[in-house]
Amino acid sequence: MRNKLNRTPEWKSMIRLDVLAPGRLERDGEGKVISADSTCILIRTDNGLIVVDPSTNYMRPMIKDSLRRYGVLFGDVSAVVLTHAHADHIQNLSLFLKAAIYIHEGEDIEIEGAIVVKEEEMQLVPGVRLVHTPGHTYGSMSVFVDADRRYVIAGDAIPTESNYRKMYPPAVNCNAEAALQSIKKIKRYADVIIPGHGFPFMARM
Repeated sequence: MRNKLNRTPEWKSMIRLDVLAPGRLERDGEGKVISADSTCILIRTDNGLIVVDPSTNYMRPMIKDSLRRYGVLFGDVSAVVLTHAHADHIQNLSLFLKAAIYIHEGEDIEIEGAIVVKEEEMQLVPGVRLVHTPGHTYGSMSVFVDADRRYVIAGDAIPTESNYRKMYPPAVNCNAEAALQSIKKIKRYADVIIPGHGFPFMARM
């Protein structure tokens, strides 16, 4: 008989992650970013639907189509997590009027009615944690998800897979050393990383 203590918690098998819109960065000939749209993620749990980084107006049609494909209405979303407050991550916030909004206190923005996260780590629902990963901005957060695998929705703590592979902090940062430590924190946990701009990738090759 299988030991009950070794069973996978039921909530793990009920958590699903879907990419609503894959983020992108467009650079000029000198490598400078001239256009950016964040990755937008839907987390489906028994305790509600969570959107991470609602992205830009450019991505709005794709986000709408993806939600429609999954049978999700804007009003069904119970929480929106902002990994940070840069415009390319938050422009579609107004779509989710019924959702609780979570943002870290280190972000230099006021959003009416938002829940301000002050802890280094906070459980949102079983299996989903908000973890402070500063460096890109003072209040950058990543979303750690314990499901079939260990996922990290990194925001711009890891803007691209290249930043992770080369262990190179975001070019735009408030503290390069803190940013590097945040990448290392994510690396210690993650099986799969979803960067701020791009598709999910395996943390270990």
